[in-house]
Amino acid sequence: MRSPAGSRRDNIRCSLHTLRTPTLPERIMRLSLLLALTLTAGCRSAGTPTLASSIPAATGKVETMYALQFIELEMGTGTAAAAEKCFYAHYTGWLVDGTKFDSSRDTTAQGRPRTPIDFKQGARQVIPGWDSGFEGMMVGGKRRLLIPYQIAYGANGRMPTIPPRAMLVFDVELMDVVEPPSFAPNTPAAQRRCKPWDQRRS
Repeated sequence: MRSPAGSRRDNIRCSLHTLRTPTLPERIMRLSLLLALTLTAGCRSAGTPTLASSIPAATGKVETMYALQFIELEMGTGTAAAAEKCFYAHYTGWLVDGTKFDSSRDTTAQGRPRTPIDFKQGARQVIPGWDSGFEGMMVGGKRRLLIPYQIAYGANGRMPTIPPRAMLVFDVELMDVVEPPSFAPNTPAAQRRCKPWDQRRS
C-alpha cells in the first residue's frame, strides 16, 4: 500500500459497505485475526534485553507500545527479500470489520488484471508496516500482516477509505525481488522509483 507520498497513493478505492451478514471468507478472516491477537496477547512483555554494563540499570516491566504481527501462510522458495531492493507484491487489504478497501487481485475499470505493486524497501514509498512486513520472506511466499495504526495511516487515518486509528489486515504474496534502477545523484527522491512490473528486468 502506498503511503500518501507514493506515486500510486490514489489507487486505493473506497469500498465501504453497508451493514450486512458477513460472508464465510470474512468470518474465517476475522477468526484468524482473533486467534493471532489471542496468541500474541501474552507476549506484550518480552523481558529485559541484555544491556552493556555501562548503561545504568532500570527496574520495571518492559512493555510493548505497538507491534507488527504476521501469520506465515506459505513459505517461498525464490529470492529472499533484502534491504533496499525493489519488491513486487500482490495484496488484499481489509479493515478488521471485514471491509475490503483495496486489492491488486482485482481487475481495472477496463477489465484488465492489475499488476503487482512495486516499491523500494526502506525508501518510505509505502506505509512503515509494509517496509518491515516482508522481512524474512522469499519470492513465492505468502503472509498475513496485522498492522497497527501507528505504522499504517496513523491516528487520523485516510478518510474516507481508512478510518482514524485503523488496524489494517493484509494478505500479501511476494512476487519478485530485483535490484533497484540506477539514478543520477541529483535525482529527486520522489523519482527514484522501481521499474514497472513488465519492465523490471529490462
